[in-house]
Amino acid sequence: MESKAVAKYIRMSPTKIRQVADLIRGKSVREALAILRYTPKGSGLPISKVVKSAAANAEHNFEMDTDRLYISKIMIDQGPTLKRFKPRAMGRADRIRKRTSHITVVVSEREEVN
Repeated sequence: MESKAVAKYIRMSPTKIRQVADLIRGKSVREALAILRYTPKGSGLPISKVVKSAAANAEHNFEMDTDRLYISKIMIDQGPTLKRFKPRAMGRADRIRKRTSHITVVVSEREEVN
């Protein structure tokens, strides 16, 4: 059984968010939140919000045990790009691309090994 949470239109570049997402893939939810708390990247906060939301969904909707939850999938997809222009010398303009991201976190329960 799986539970998921999605955050859309996060105003950060997907490549920057993927660096942090790779740190927590496959870890338990508790360990992932500890890693995200002390990661010196700005994308740690939105990822931790989505992880907490996925864990809460699993507990509330599917009655899973929160101590056995782990991050089975985490996907960072590119959202729409906001296009802005910056004036440059001699009447020219450069295009500034402000990228957005969609964060999807799927949590599952670990099977008990006896």
